[in-house]
Amino acid sequence: MASRESALIDITPEVLLKAYSCGIFPMAESADDPALYWIEPERRGIIPLDRFHLPGRLARTVRSSRYTVIVDRDFDAVINGCAQPQPGRTRTWINSRIRSLYSKLYERGDCHTVEVYDEGELIGGLYGVSLGRAFFGESMFHRVRDASKIALVHLVARLKAGHYRLLDTQFVTDHLRTFGAIEVARPVYHRLLDAALVGEADFAALPLDRPLSGETVLAALRQS
Repeated sequence: MASRESALIDITPEVLLKAYSCGIFPMAESADDPALYWIEPERRGIIPLDRFHLPGRLARTVRSSRYTVIVDRDFDAVINGCAQPQPGRTRTWINSRIRSLYSKLYERGDCHTVEVYDEGELIGGLYGVSLGRAFFGESMFHRVRDASKIALVHLVARLKAGHYRLLDTQFVTDHLRTFGAIEVARPVYHRLLDAALVGEADFAALPLDRPLSGETVLAALRQS
């Protein structure tokens, strides 16, 4: 289900967070389209945090700490990366209004990034919205193999450490299925969302001010 909002209607960060709490999120038709669409899929993608699957090869890469993973350093660079074409995605839905809205959420501390660096160069990452004990993944990108996957692993470790209950991926792709992503019907999703909006999680349960070792991340993933 989708409904179009006029380009003239001002959507504030508060309205955006309220929308998330109701199970809807905005997208644009293209980067050049000033209008936004409110989206509420019939079937919603989630990754159950207690059933997150980490492939063995990727676990070895994470353990090696080959890349540096940092949280909340450069939102603009991450959303720029997410807006660039990727294999299988030649167009972007990230328009100027999306950039502005999520930048404001980031400044408020309601939106977070996970950034992957190789010798100071940003090679992948993701961003999403935190509300209550739910995290809504918005977009991810990679310029080097596995970079977005490493960002996702670090995100899930942080969510588990911070006692989140819901990781919303909006839709399910083959890429996300390898980590245990599933689709749930809209009524099921709303029950999960309602439960996750009770109480507060702690995105800073793992340190925000320094990179984490691979062993620290894997230990957090092993938490029940």
